[in-house]
Amino acid sequence: MTKRELEDKIVEKLKTIYDPEIPVDIYELGLIYEIKIADDNEVDLLMTLTSPNCPVAESLPQEVEDKVKLVEGVKDARVTITFEPTWEQDMMSEEAKLELGFL
Repeated sequence: MTKRELEDKIVEKLKTIYDPEIPVDIYELGLIYEIKIADDNEVDLLMTLTSPNCPVAESLPQEVEDKVKLVEGVKDARVTITFEPTWEQDMMSEEAKLELGFL
């Protein structure tokens, strides 16, 4: 499996994880800033939360890590949280904006 194919599978899995306050998956919300896949298929994800006071600040990153580890081909996964840049609504995909009535 190529890194591109593995990344596609990871994105597919990320689209099954929802922010509890907004009925859109975390990928379409723009919370995933970066997916790095090492040669040994260890995955590092850089993500943010909609706010530093997000009620799932503890559980959401763990859920992301756990679910990405389940993707066939992934050896291990680590999530790093960042608030730089700060998440804003314009980071959402067109699909997410449409879903939330912003378009």
